[in-house]
Amino acid sequence: MPVPTNKHQLITEINPRSHISEAYRTLRTNIQFSSIDQVIKTILVTSAQPAEGKSTTVANLAVAYAQEGKKVLVIDADLRKPTMHHYFGKSNRKGLTNTLASQNDVDDVMFDTTVDNLFLIPSGPIPPNPSELLTSQKMTAFLEDMAARFDVIVVDSPPTLAVTDSQILAAKCDGVVLVINEGKVKRDVAKKAIDNLKRVQAKILGVVLNNKRHSKGDSTYYYYYGHKE
Repeated sequence: MPVPTNKHQLITEINPRSHISEAYRTLRTNIQFSSIDQVIKTILVTSAQPAEGKSTTVANLAVAYAQEGKKVLVIDADLRKPTMHHYFGKSNRKGLTNTLASQNDVDDVMFDTTVDNLFLIPSGPIPPNPSELLTSQKMTAFLEDMAARFDVIVVDSPPTLAVTDSQILAAKCDGVVLVINEGKVKRDVAKKAIDNLKRVQAKILGVVLNNKRHSKGDSTYYYYYGHKE
């Protein structure tokens, strides 16, 4: 399952029969079975550090859910370095920040995508106070409102070791998927990221281990590992 060479490529839409697309479907299934007593609707995806593949995971995981017939919403809550609008070819002139600042109704900042059943709310203009916006009661009410309207919500957030935003969001979501670049992030860094999420009592659904090689001749792979206490 080679990693897509195009940074903003939706491999699950372009080539749904590829091994990479199958890996995202496996990730989707594992998330669905990660909690027996609770329905997982709001899924936060974060990473320990930048450039580990979290946004690619967000976009393709969302497509995988939509292909299953679910009504899916992607929220770009990375209010510092948003990228979701690139993946889906949309403008970022208005989005989540406009809604939280009471400048636009949510339906004014929600966009259709080329994937059936999949909708996007981009980040909108980068604010001077991202953490304060995400901490607000408006953000909590916004997520609750979206959870009532959609089957699955996939949320992109900044890396957890860079700023506190992902921890704030983790406490508001049903579960968290942590993306780790095996070739880039050391074990102690990954552990610190997990500890930060545990500190806010986040439910860690599992870890996507990115760029994992089994042997010298193997291609790069995506893997999903269920989190164990």
